[in-house]
Amino acid sequence: MPESTKQELLVGVDLGGTKILAGIFSPQLQLLQTAKLSTKSERGFDAVVSRIARCVRDAADEADLGLKQVRAIGIGAPGAVDPDSGEVIFAPNLRWKDAPLKKALEKELEIPVFVENDCNICTLGVHEVELKGRARSLIGIFLGTGVGGGLILDGKLYSGFNKTAGEVGHMVIQVGGPKCGCGNNGCFEALASRTALFREIQKAVKEGGKTVLTEMLGADLAEMKSGDLRKALRKGDKLVEKVVESAAEHTGIAVANLINIFNPEVVVLGGGVVEALEDEMMSIIVETALDYAMPGTTKGIEIVASKLGDLAGVTGGAVLARQRAK
Repeated sequence: MPESTKQELLVGVDLGGTKILAGIFSPQLQLLQTAKLSTKSERGFDAVVSRIARCVRDAADEADLGLKQVRAIGIGAPGAVDPDSGEVIFAPNLRWKDAPLKKALEKELEIPVFVENDCNICTLGVHEVELKGRARSLIGIFLGTGVGGGLILDGKLYSGFNKTAGEVGHMVIQVGGPKCGCGNNGCFEALASRTALFREIQKAVKEGGKTVLTEMLGADLAEMKSGDLRKALRKGDKLVEKVVESAAEHTGIAVANLINIFNPEVVVLGGGVVEALEDEMMSIIVETALDYAMPGTTKGIEIVASKLGDLAGVTGGAVLARQRAK
């Protein structure tokens, strides 16, 4: 490797409840290699830190590179994060509270580590790499197991007073609606996440509703995935169509609320649900957002689906590493 790029490589890590994805990037944010491991969160904090370190080493090894060439690591963690201390304040999917992720990983790898909320990291990745940083204001919304988001205001990631800004999934958009994991009722997350979609389909089947999913997966639908919904829709499944349309409409209402409040240049939607059901959901989301936003507020605003997919997290991690290591 040329002398000029020594200690200039960047690593992005996407830490989830079920998997760890690490990516090695050039200084220009070109992805060189990835590696993936299961998280195994039930083994506890120290074991997960060791698995993150192993995943980073695996990615470097696959790229025939050494960790001495890495300048910094950026990692997105699910839950509330203090980006200054690098502590994960609370991550329910990992069963972590006040977990010193930065300190532990730096001890393991002897490389500077920077930590952020996973959806903030995804938003950074989309803003800097997919959109080339051109939007001065952007809102990222990610529909997965839950619903998360990130805010770019005046060209920078906005964390808020208590470092918890961007929790768009916990806007209440249906008073008295379904219970959310956060304890409230009627949150955006309880109406449009993968968990919400699956719950509504399972509830409808128990009440006698018919869907091809039971033929594909069995009566309990225990192994259902987002891609299965796409297959059902392509077979003309009316029950799944109704549930997906409802989730898309609720997402459109959430987008309209955020446009009314922030008036961003761009709203980007991503996450596993949007990736699997983009063709079925995006037109409804856009149409509903335009219907519910205040007249005149949406002129020139783009509402688009991200193309980064599963790589948004590692890409954003590399962006964070580059920004914070300066």
